Amino acid sequence: MNKDNILRHDTVAMDETTGELVIIDQTRLPGETVFLRLSRPEDIHEAIYLLRVRGAPAIGVAAAIGIYAACRDLPEGDRAAFTDEFFKIRDYLASARPTAVNLTWALNRMAQVVEAHPASTVSELKALLRREALTIRDEDIQVCRALGEYGLTLIRDGDGILTHCNAGQLATVRYGTALAPVHVGREQGMQFRVFTDETRPLLQGARLSAFELAADGVDTTLICDNMASAVMKQGWVQAVFVGCDRVAANGDTANKIGTSGVAILAKHYGIPFYVCAPLSTIDMRCPDGSAICIEERPAHEVTELWYQQRMAPENIRVYNPAFDVTDAELITAFVTEKGVIRPPFGPAFRALFE
Repeated sequence: MNKDNILRHDTVAMDETTGELVIIDQTRLPGETVFLRLSRPEDIHEAIYLLRVRGAPAIGVAAAIGIYAACRDLPEGDRAAFTDEFFKIRDYLASARPTAVNLTWALNRMAQVVEAHPASTVSELKALLRREALTIRDEDIQVCRALGEYGLTLIRDGDGILTHCNAGQLATVRYGTALAPVHVGREQGMQFRVFTDETRPLLQGARLSAFELAADGVDTTLICDNMASAVMKQGWVQAVFVGCDRVAANGDTANKIGTSGVAILAKHYGIPFYVCAPLSTIDMRCPDGSAICIEERPAHEVTELWYQQRMAPENIRVYNPAFDVTDAELITAFVTEKGVIRPPFGPAFRALFE
């Protein structure tokens, strides 16, 4: 496939004929575009854990389609056996990435289908699960489009925007979250200058955000993570947009490691810091950031993943958290599919869900 056409393909999809989960293997980007077709629970779990599919919304959609794909060929005679196997697969897939709330949110939505239809046959359950998975996919597209529209009200044509990690189309089915305002603005003929943090150690900004922005014709400048302050000081950034993997009830937000540092810099320079958050990422059962489980990744991602030769001493101790928590007080506003939410976030969130 021509790399320029990356945005013409949904990041996560269902093969309508076979029922398989179809994803773009993001570990192969930007060098080559490879589509994976998955239906075995082990392959779906690996794809989520190894970041072949990543980004909270995309993980959720992949889990929903994936659990349907994994259960599609289970025997149809014994409903109790089917239900038992379904919940084993759900728990197994949920263990792949503990921080992204969309993963368990989507799997629990699929589980509710099974629980809500105790009299349905296995064949009927499979049809219901298929419908729910496609509904979750369609909702993601609608939500991201709405995020783009609301986010666009916060910026002007020609503005400079800084983003961290990848919260674009490659992190969702279409449009993205943090990059949705950019993509929607492009559809309307607007132009932005986007500064993209490379996002160590997995380089999602360099490999993914820069790739999809360039494919969309956006004026894109890639910077190392430690260059954000210099860019802000020059006056080149009018807004920061980031995504999120889990938002606590008070507004504390877990996102890709390095996000909290960007928020601190934005506060220092007086630049608005916006978190684009589908309601599915807001966890009202989590009181604050201290209750968010932070995934730790293998040491080799820091010491050797992107190098021809190991670049750190053997046996050096490595701390490699996948996420950090940005305090609510550093966040200017949340952009949701229901509109822009400003402080105090706790009461605003409660009103949304009530």
